[in-house]
Formats: sequence, structure tokens, C-alpha cells
Amino acid sequence: MLHRSPCVVQYFEYAGNMESSKIRANAALDAFAALSNEHRLAIFRLLVQVGPDGLAAGDIADKLGIPASSLSFHLAHLTRAGLTEQRRESRSLLYSANFPTMNGLIAFMTENCCGGASCAPSAAPKRRKAS
Repeated sequence: MLHRSPCVVQYFEYAGNMESSKIRANAALDAFAALSNEHRLAIFRLLVQVGPDGLAAGDIADKLGIPASSLSFHLAHLTRAGLTEQRRESRSLLYSANFPTMNGLIAFMTENCCGGASCAPSAAPKRRKAS
């Protein structure tokens, strides 16, 4: 059965009140805590690279050289944080990145970026003063 963590996804929606800000911040902390381990970060980056089709747990283990027992622990941690989704196809468990949660986390981090001013670099490089 597909395990989803809808609570995490909704935490990143904008609601505009102090309570939802605390919930969103807590969800962001959970996501960053899950990504703060080198194996979980590598797993998540791999799943982002392969896209929504995801990978079987065995393929993830092979590509990253992580033992199956450790891999299941790390995948469970990422799934609890809402960063990955799990689905069964035949006898395999497939894992994929939860892109709405990832995009929500990025939006949460950048929503007040640069005090509302554009953060995009200017097209023209700055000129150096002649020596």
C-alpha cells in the first residue's frame, strides 16, 4: 500500500497565521533533519535525478553501495519526513521523491528572500575599474 504523509505536504501551504508558520517551520526542520545524513541525502538526490518513476530499493542499494538493512532505515526516515513515497509493483517496493514536498520546502526557504526584491543576478557583469 502506498504510504503518503499528507500532513507534511499541507504544512508547506501558505495560510498566513502564526500557528501555521510554526507547523511549516517544524515540517521544514523534520525534512532538513532527514536530509542531514550523507546516506539519506544521497538517496534523495538519486531519487530526484531519476524522476517520478522512482527506483526499486535494491537498485538504490546497488547504485549507492548501501547495505539493504541500512537502506530500509534511511528510506523509512525519508518517508516519515514526507520526502519520499513508496509504492509496490509486483514484488518490488519502488521509492520516488515526493516532488510537491520538495518544492514546498524550497518555496518555504525562499518566500521572504531578499526582502521582496529580485534575487536574480543582473545580466551584465560588473565592470572593473582600470588600474
